[in-house]
Amino acid sequence: LDWSCRTFVEVMSEKYSPENFPCRRGPGMGVVVVPTICPQGSPMKDRLNLPSVLVLNSCGISRAGDQAEIAAFCAHVIELDLSHNKLQDWHEISKIVSSIPNLEFLNLSSNPLAGTTLEPRCAEAFSRVRRLVLNNTQVSWDTVLLLAREIPELEELFLCHNEYTSVSASSVACPTLRLLHITDNSLKDWAEVRKFGSMFPSLHTLVMANNNLASIQDSKDILPRLFPNLRSMNLHNSGLNRWDDIEKLNFFPKLEEVRLQGIPLLQTYTNAERRSLMIAQLPSISLLNGSAVTDSEREDAERFFIRYYLDYPEEELPYRYHSLVTKYGKLEPLAEIDLRPRCRAQVEVHCEEKVEQLNIRLDQTVAELKKQLTTVVQLSTNSMRLYYIDKCSVFGPEEMRYNTRALHSYSIQDGDEILVVPKTK
Repeated sequence: LDWSCRTFVEVMSEKYSPENFPCRRGPGMGVVVVPTICPQGSPMKDRLNLPSVLVLNSCGISRAGDQAEIAAFCAHVIELDLSHNKLQDWHEISKIVSSIPNLEFLNLSSNPLAGTTLEPRCAEAFSRVRRLVLNNTQVSWDTVLLLAREIPELEELFLCHNEYTSVSASSVACPTLRLLHITDNSLKDWAEVRKFGSMFPSLHTLVMANNNLASIQDSKDILPRLFPNLRSMNLHNSGLNRWDDIEKLNFFPKLEEVRLQGIPLLQTYTNAERRSLMIAQLPSISLLNGSAVTDSEREDAERFFIRYYLDYPEEELPYRYHSLVTKYGKLEPLAEIDLRPRCRAQVEVHCEEKVEQLNIRLDQTVAELKKQLTTVVQLSTNSMRLYYIDKCSVFGPEEMRYNTRALHSYSIQDGDEILVVPKTK
């Protein structure tokens, strides 16, 4: 078979012929289409079992083939995946697309579309598409603008790995676009990103990972007007290296989800510090790097933020510091808590009328304490009973009846009492 120039019609009839693609029963599993037009000598079988989601990726397709046959078999097709083929002529692509009247999703990723021109009359063929994937096609930005202008209800656009270093703004906005995936390009300058704001005023999600964006340059007066509907932004592996850039994200009025891993700014912090400082800087964000931010996590992060900046000079304090101090007050540094078990305690030993202050080791056993007490009270170890009285407890004395039990297991504190009672004969 010559894979260098196969047609869409050939590949479709081969892949979905009844021999290769048995008719599958059950709702939505595939539709049996009986062609209305069947030219004499058609290579088609009488019937093809075509699903409404048509996947013809990596099949060597470079041309459309007979449009009447595409129209006959693809009337019900809604999604079409033509990625990794050899399509390099927009005229051929438009022949396929114009023959599929209900097409909503089109994937042309990894077809060699660099340097190819799309004529405006061909672009009309794409007018019903809502989701368009052009990753790794090197499609020119002018072609993207033409498609955006000709597709009145375009909602999602994927333009990853296309080597864009700059974009030009369109004179005509695309008011329906909600999702723009434009990762792995070289859009380093905020002046380029700003253009998406005017072109796509309803933009809801902007995925710009791996673009090395250097900074967010606009002021707090301009940013809210630039992306008034943006709810989610992915800046993974961008070049942001100033907290100012992070603070500016607060000026997008509807932003609630941010992804910001792998940026130079965060390299010197631990994972826990990164997340806490980020949450404290972004009060409106409810999803950070894919994880929900709970109310308690936010409060902990904001308190951590205040303590983190306690010793910084006034001119280096972030803007956010002052509003958090207004909320929580100036917090003291956290006390260093020693969690090792206590070694000694100062206790009062009561024996009949006698009261003695005694410093005791807590790593010894009850038997060893009795031995120590023989020098304080005139009783032998066998003739004394010991009771521990916790000065903070509502419970009464607790008899220390097990000779092998360690004293620290009673949680004895300074000021507690040990009561020594002679055993009655």
